[in-house]
Amino acid sequence: MIGPLHNRHGERLDHVVTPGRAGAREIVVVAHGVTSQHDRPYLVALCEALAAAGVASLRFSFAGNGRSEGAFAEATIGKEVADLGCVLDACGDRRIGCVGHSMGAAVGVLRAAADPRIAALVSLAGMVHVRAFCERHFAGLVPGRDQMFDRPGCGLSQAFLDDARAVDTVLPAAQRITVPWLLVHGDRDELVPRADAEAARRAAGGRPELRVLAGADHRFTGCIEPMVAAVVPWLLAALRAPA
Repeated sequence: MIGPLHNRHGERLDHVVTPGRAGAREIVVVAHGVTSQHDRPYLVALCEALAAAGVASLRFSFAGNGRSEGAFAEATIGKEVADLGCVLDACGDRRIGCVGHSMGAAVGVLRAAADPRIAALVSLAGMVHVRAFCERHFAGLVPGRDQMFDRPGCGLSQAFLDDARAVDTVLPAAQRITVPWLLVHGDRDELVPRADAEAARRAAGGRPELRVLAGADHRFTGCIEPMVAAVVPWLLAALRAPA
């Protein structure tokens, strides 16, 4: 049983637990991307498919996003890595898989590189070159005034930009990933190029699997079923393999 979740700042993290088979030890933690939240259709569909396969999941919104407490202006990758750690704390001694989408995938890589509790990692349309992403999409925006992707309530902050510059790229962390890792990327991703996934795979010595979905954009529009079909059996095998 997982009760209320809070980060290290005491901010409540809104979340949904989708139960799996009674008595199963596995659980999959699902992290969303920038300016998003845990209720996105592709994340819900993934959790439902995991439940049908007997695996529980916990999808949550980072502080300042969705219905979680906190200010969006304070939402940075560094803070979200810490948020993810608090969510892992709540999972106890279960065998944990981590799925991250977009910026949530960057958060997952940074956490998995330093946290042995993550037994399997999945990056969906994963952001790798964080600084380059910000320069590509937010170069003309004014911090404190303009909205990220024109989304109300998602103002670009200087704290976010400073943190992104400090992170720069997750490739050094990718080199330290030793657990099973699956990269899933659409060949029509309009926000994060497929080359990011390929770079992450090279940095990890070619060990991760890379699945490229034909016709899939950043949100897997019209391609949710192929994404789920790629991820769920892989996670089952990775989490149920001998430790």
